[in-house]
Amino acid sequence: MKDLRDEIKPKKMKAVDPISQILDEENYDNVVLYDPDKKPIEFEQVAVIPVDDEKTDEQTLYTIMIPVTPMQGVSEGEGVVFKLNEASHDIEVVNDEKIIDKVLEIYQQLVTEGGGDKGKK
Repeated sequence: MKDLRDEIKPKKMKAVDPISQILDEENYDNVVLYDPDKKPIEFEQVAVIPVDDEKTDEQTLYTIMIPVTPMQGVSEGEGVVFKLNEASHDIEVVNDEKIIDKVLEIYQQLVTEGGGDKGKK
């Protein structure tokens, strides 16, 4: 039997920023973000949703993620909508109910059509 010790080695992990991780269609790992007290909160990726801005004719990317780590104000299994800013590599929680409703509406349409969650669940 061939000795595989030299061929099978732990993959060296490089630090990946959360936006790159979320936008990587091959990445299904949970995403870790940090609260203001620098405590890690782990999220399960659900979907990335592009939303057209009718005023500017540009797209804004949002992501829906479910906290794995308990979060105050979020029920178990409840998703959180985040706005992704690729230019600044910033992620912010969306509190605007109109935006949340729009993101969830688009997500529901994509799921119904069969292509909504890039396999992320």
